[in-house]
Amino acid sequence: QVQLVESGGGLVQPGGSLRLSCAASGFTFSSYAMSWYRQAPGKARELVAAITSAGNSRNYADSMKGRFTISRDNAKNTVYLQMKSLKPEDTAVYYCYTVVGVAYWGQGTQVTVSP
Repeated sequence: QVQLVESGGGLVQPGGSLRLSCAASGFTFSSYAMSWYRQAPGKARELVAAITSAGNSRNYADSMKGRFTISRDNAKNTVYLQMKSLKPEDTAVYYCYTVVGVAYWGQGTQVTVSP
């Protein structure tokens, strides 16, 4: 079955960096686009970034452009989210997402940006 397992979250100071990873299994990873979403307390889940199956095209939410980078390693069945210049408003649970017939979500990883 499809599984998405995020890791790499944690507590970081404003201006710091983190790299999130999402290990995928149960499907042909290299054939599917992948995305990262996030959900802050009391807010709706929002798209952070998306990458095509081959990794040759990426999209970002406006507030993340220039600070976040999505990438993937199809040999490792893993998608990454490199985050820099983090702000307190980036505090959220970050989720990995794909559609393989139906939508699949990971369990999420908490990112907290605080002094």
